Amino acid sequence: MVAKTFTVEEGWEYMKNNGILKLIRILEGLSEPSFTIAESMMLYTTVYNMCNQHPRPDNSEKVYKKYQEVFEEYIITKVLPSIKEKHGEIMLMEFVKRWVNHKVMIRWLSRFFEYLSRSYLVKKLDFSSLEELGVTCFRNLINKEREGQQIDRGLLKNVSDFFIEIGSECINCYEMDFEALMLLDTSEYYSRKASKWIVEDSCPDYMLKASAEECLKRERDRVSHYMHPSTEKKLVEKVQHELLIVKSKQLLEKECSGFCALLREEKVEDLSRMYRLYHEIPQGLENIASIYKEHITGEGTALVKEAEDAATNQDASKVGEQEQVLIRKINKLLDKYVAQVKDLFSNHSLFNKALKEAFEVFCNKAVAGRSSAELLAASCDNILHKGGNESDEDIEETLEKVVKLLAFIYDKDVFAEFYRKKLARRLLFDRGANEDHEKSILSKLKQQCGGLFTSKMEGMVTDIILAREYQTKLVEYLRSNSNANPGIDFSVTVLTSGFWPTYKSFNLSLPTEMAKCVQVFKDFYDTQTKHRRLTWIYSLGTCNINAKFETKTIELIVSTYQAAALLLFNSSDRLSFSEIRTQLNLTDDDLVRLLHSLSCAKYKILKKEPNTKTISPTDNFEFNYKFTDRMRRIKIPVPPVDERKKVIEEVDKDRRYTIDAAIVRIMKSRKVLELQKLVIECVEQLSNMFKPDIKLIKRRIEDLITRDYLERDQDNPSMFKYLA
Repeated sequence: MVAKTFTVEEGWEYMKNNGILKLIRILEGLSEPSFTIAESMMLYTTVYNMCNQHPRPDNSEKVYKKYQEVFEEYIITKVLPSIKEKHGEIMLMEFVKRWVNHKVMIRWLSRFFEYLSRSYLVKKLDFSSLEELGVTCFRNLINKEREGQQIDRGLLKNVSDFFIEIGSECINCYEMDFEALMLLDTSEYYSRKASKWIVEDSCPDYMLKASAEECLKRERDRVSHYMHPSTEKKLVEKVQHELLIVKSKQLLEKECSGFCALLREEKVEDLSRMYRLYHEIPQGLENIASIYKEHITGEGTALVKEAEDAATNQDASKVGEQEQVLIRKINKLLDKYVAQVKDLFSNHSLFNKALKEAFEVFCNKAVAGRSSAELLAASCDNILHKGGNESDEDIEETLEKVVKLLAFIYDKDVFAEFYRKKLARRLLFDRGANEDHEKSILSKLKQQCGGLFTSKMEGMVTDIILAREYQTKLVEYLRSNSNANPGIDFSVTVLTSGFWPTYKSFNLSLPTEMAKCVQVFKDFYDTQTKHRRLTWIYSLGTCNINAKFETKTIELIVSTYQAAALLLFNSSDRLSFSEIRTQLNLTDDDLVRLLHSLSCAKYKILKKEPNTKTISPTDNFEFNYKFTDRMRRIKIPVPPVDERKKVIEEVDKDRRYTIDAAIVRIMKSRKVLELQKLVIECVEQLSNMFKPDIKLIKRRIEDLITRDYLERDQDNPSMFKYLA
């Protein structure tokens, strides 16, 4: 067939008169013969010629728009009036007829305009296919309502009811012919809206506009008015997907108004709205919780770095103060975010998990070389040691907050050992220690970490209570046995060795006066029990001695070691380093510290030759009769020993025993177990006290094999057997 040259208007006139109007007459039931093959070919060729006119070969878009107008005009002028003027069953019958006619019309016109679909719309992906276009006319009414226009909701209700009715029980027709396309159209509509809003609006404005709350409300309202109830969930999911899921990364990470910005500025309503919107979406909160964790981690890490910098730039005496400030700031941070999770995020498990993991990151960082566990123990000691200035309620509240931080510390056993050391000093030397506060914090620690964690500490407190009873009985014993009285006042604190930290015990050669006190107490203790052996820890003792100087007598508060050394000068005017060492039976290190405190520190009770600031084995010492001080009572401290290294060594040793016990416990119940599973179970059992090193667990397994607790399977070296 030879292509004719004509304008689009001329071609369209031919299509309208010979194709479209004829098809409408056929559909309307008028006597009209069907299309012949020749007519169909001519109509197809006309479309081809319209789209490819020279010299303007770009008429396809114009033809496409005219094609749209055909459906719109047919539905407005023929379909809608015919449905609206009928009611009840007649209306449904008319609707069925019109729907069938509509699909026939789509099928025929799609054949006539096939060239337009193949050659033009394939390249223009933003245009609907010709078949879709016809169905879209029905769905356009919904989009008009979304844009705020008034529509006939009753008509749409009848349409959806029609689809449901003709689909019978399984409503297949409704789902396939109406719902599926409507949902696709909804996705496209909100995709366009979201792309526009995400660029134009801030995060809070986007959430309000999308509201996404308001949009969801309106869509649910549409379902209730003219759709099947089963559509609501699917429709809401489409809206949520386009507005919230697809744009979540851009929305949450907006530079000046995203989730982190809302947290920094504490925008309570916006944060709460974001939670409500994403809470309804499966896995919708995961990204938010992840950002929440990063935000808290950043804030906490900044506090640790600030404390680290301050500790580096200040003298050693103020380092402890900075560490206490850090603990207070972390507690304040915890209070803030615990309240936030509760009030804004409904205590959701994801946000509680994010909070816990974030605090675990920076709460386990060291400051100035001191572990977080040590810092926390020092903070507790500071509160209990200096709590006299605060009310009981304030102290209780502060202790509660500090103990809560322990939940984030990995090495709880390190905390326990440092805490025991400091508890021992408070119980033995701090006369202002409050027993109720000590019991209170132990109760809190027990609730947090279990009875095993606090059993030794509770035993220490009990020992002090029992020691008071022993002292009362000792006084009665001395009153009733006047011959046993050593002539000086003394008290003894009996401690249970299993509860208290390990202390060095030396066989100190005591002066006669002290030796007599020791013997008196032994005789008394034998009257109380026959099944316990006393080991004397002189390093923990204190003495009050009167020193007679030329100007006046001064009462000196000294350690047992210092007192023993000073009493040597009652019988000797001058003693060498080696003579003092021999008479006291002390090690060189302990003697150096002892003599330094008496001759080189603030109070020079002894004169040293040569007069240097260090102690050497060749030095000689004399009692300094010329010493004087404005006070009548002075305390002479002994240089403190850095026990950190010793504590860590003790913890490492205890960990080996704990890991051994866990392995044996597991193997005793399992009998046979593969290495990887044994390691995993061991880590799970121990993680509530410390984070065990995998290599250490494997070394302990090897050690247990050599001690015949376990053996390797001969055929499978990674399999272990328990030996009863």
